[in-house]
Amino acid sequence: MSTTPPEIAPIPDISIPADLLPADGRFCCGPSKVRSEAVAALAAAAPTYLGTSHRQGGVRFVVGALRNGLAELFRLPDGYEVILGNGGTTVFWDALTFGLVDQRSQHLSFGEFSSKFATAAAAAPHLGEPEVISSPTGTHPEARANPDVDVYALTHNETSTGVMHEPRRPDRTTAADGLVAVDATSAAGGLRFDPAETDVYYFAPQKCLGSDGGLWLATVSPAAIERIERIDASGRWIPASLDLKTALDNSRKDQTYNTPALATVFLAAEQVDWMNQNGGLEFAAGRCDRSAEIIYSWADAGALTAPYVADPAERSHVVATIDLDDVVDANQVAAILRANGIHDTESYRKLGRNQLRVALFPAIDPEDVAQLTRSIDHVLAALTS
Repeated sequence: MSTTPPEIAPIPDISIPADLLPADGRFCCGPSKVRSEAVAALAAAAPTYLGTSHRQGGVRFVVGALRNGLAELFRLPDGYEVILGNGGTTVFWDALTFGLVDQRSQHLSFGEFSSKFATAAAAAPHLGEPEVISSPTGTHPEARANPDVDVYALTHNETSTGVMHEPRRPDRTTAADGLVAVDATSAAGGLRFDPAETDVYYFAPQKCLGSDGGLWLATVSPAAIERIERIDASGRWIPASLDLKTALDNSRKDQTYNTPALATVFLAAEQVDWMNQNGGLEFAAGRCDRSAEIIYSWADAGALTAPYVADPAERSHVVATIDLDDVVDANQVAAILRANGIHDTESYRKLGRNQLRVALFPAIDPEDVAQLTRSIDHVLAALTS
């Protein structure tokens, strides 16, 4: 095997004028921009918060504020609860295979992340083979009622491709026919939805919630709680760290099963409070709407740019994917942007397209998105002149 590193094409020395640059150049799709006000609040609270027990009042108060804030943000129906645990969405997929799927699940697969829960379910030796409904990347399939499945696994926003789809129960079904579990990792707090159409709406805080990773959070319906408790009582072996009943019991005490990242909890609670103080989900989603209108109208009008997702109704308002004409190299464009202080506009690595991917999360100022488009135009003009 050769030990010679591959040659890296030199980055053209292109300087973007200051008046074209965004005030904040962070556009990563996760971990995402954390508001400076939230960081300042954490710094102020640090002497009495960081380094204190997560079983005591100070930390539990913040966990409770986060849980209550999310219930307010999503306007949860009566009987729905917010639970949380350590490990992020990847861990939660495994928890679902142990503690929510009774026998068999149906999965909509239309990108890298929407396929991963299906993979986890297929690998679980105690579950039946999952039903997987797929569509090409850049599109979204539809769930269909199936009496042989007890969980319908949907994805609100596919982070890898920038496709969004509002979660809905399959036609003429209720929770008694099958629970609806929605991966909202990059959607929660940025896209509107009807929580009554879901039984488990799960996510992580490093995207729209403007925090760091390391936690999973989920809203659970009464039907989902009943399923969790029934499976727990059935004697099924479940690893303690993946036990949803344990997570439910601890969450009701405003705790996690084991030590959480205290800074992550605090920053997420700050972000949720900021959203609620300014108008709730309508405020947060409205900021994403404005950013989406800016970037997609720009991409539609450009000679070298085009939205990757063909159907405007399915173009994500939290993660934009923009194809570039082959006369320019998107990786080179992203490298030039990075050299000018604009970070993480590269496409998702496995998608393999000549593309930029841009976060439009609530913490990102729509005016910064507008400035980003002006910066990209400057780079494209310089590369093709």
